[in-house]
Amino acid sequence: MNDQERMADFLTMEKKLGSNYDLFASECVNLALRNEFIKSLTQSHATQTELFQAAQSRGWYQVEQAQQDKITQAKTKFSAQIPQ
Repeated sequence: MNDQERMADFLTMEKKLGSNYDLFASECVNLALRNEFIKSLTQSHATQTELFQAAQSRGWYQVEQAQQDKITQAKTKFSAQIPQ
């Protein structure tokens, strides 16, 4: 496994951890435990950002910039789905 594959694996793992922390926090009855899951979720997001930035700086994770018309379309579409 090379460095690029390892970085992709770390990022995928961190995304899954974040999803799990979010699920656990939303279903947790004990407030103290819920708060710990939320702290872990926040840290997971920070780690994801660091991994993404590291991969992107090495040219391993290229993201295409969204065109303004696509952003407007998505905003319109999802705004219409929100109950007033």
